[in-house]
Amino acid sequence: MTAVICTYPLDMVRVRLAFQVKGEHTYTGIIHAFKTIYAQEGGFFGFYRGLMPTILGMAPYAGVSFFTFGTLKSVGLSHAPTLLGRPSSDNPNVLVLKTHVNLLCGGVAGAIAQTISYPFDVTRRRMQLGTVLPEFEKLETRFYHVGQAGLELLTSSDLPTCLVYNQVLILLLKI
Repeated sequence: MTAVICTYPLDMVRVRLAFQVKGEHTYTGIIHAFKTIYAQEGGFFGFYRGLMPTILGMAPYAGVSFFTFGTLKSVGLSHAPTLLGRPSSDNPNVLVLKTHVNLLCGGVAGAIAQTISYPFDVTRRRMQLGTVLPEFEKLETRFYHVGQAGLELLTSSDLPTCLVYNQVLILLLKI
């Protein structure tokens, strides 16, 4: 998490520079982007728009990734040990996944985890691009309160998208 906090301003500038469309350049380079964001978007805090969805998205990504990999590994080794496993070099009595199966399980686990945490990524990108997006694509600040049904949405201009985020946050609070 410390690495994310330290490198987040660089990611903000990278996203802003990548979003510039042909012929319409707001920033002339990296240094100019840093200076402009600092001067026009609240100083130091302007570089951290969208940090909260990034941090909140780290837990479900890591959890789903490890859970999926562990599940695939245990199911694979229990159902097809000779096909998918090999004896460990440290302890020949223990089976480990073969290299190509390990790679496949890791890829599937990463894809599933990225799919689950994608709403956080969308929120982060919209918040990072908040000042340069057209008005209809901007992400308003969401207001939530804890009600009888859990976390409830109070206001939003983007209701369908926000409902997905609302459900993700409800799931996170139940964990």
